[in-house]
Amino acid sequence: MNLGKLRALAKRLKTQQDLSLELWATGDTAARLLALLICRPKAFSRDQLDTMLREARRPKVHDWLVNYVVKKSAHAEDLRVSWFSDPDPVVASAGWALTTERVPRKPEGLDLEGLLDTIEAEMKGAPERLQWAMNHCLAQIGIEHPAHRARAIGIGERLEVLKDYPTPPNCTSPFAPIWINEMVRRRQDA
Repeated sequence: MNLGKLRALAKRLKTQQDLSLELWATGDTAARLLALLICRPKAFSRDQLDTMLREARRPKVHDWLVNYVVKKSAHAEDLRVSWFSDPDPVVASAGWALTTERVPRKPEGLDLEGLLDTIEAEMKGAPERLQWAMNHCLAQIGIEHPAHRARAIGIGERLEVLKDYPTPPNCTSPFAPIWINEMVRRRQDA
């Protein structure tokens, strides 16, 4: 599907919560993506968002739901805590994504040492989507919190998660030690 055309259609439709719910109910990926672009994020209840996330099995739908809807919801923190340790790794990855969002913006109340402990113990064997979310959190902790940087880099070096990930030229590798060092360097050069 052409995401540019989908976004253009959403712009023409503007916000339409009822249509959004109808589109979501179809189960079609393109319809769900459009639904997420025209919905009112604050109109969803906590239970609706939880159900939607559990239904969102396509990675793009899952990512857009978390980033465009859940993050803007009054229920984001409650869902972050609930999803973080969910036995379904796809749901847990949403909890990790919401946690990663807090690392630079609102780290108060997050146990960064505890997050690093969990990442160190579980990331290597985690399913791919959960592993990716944990790796992102590891990198954000290393980038944003100098007191934890050496440990974050060390965990990344020991676990080697995404070390061999193919990275296009002029893009930063998702391998945490490279990612952390590059982002810190850019900030120092700015």
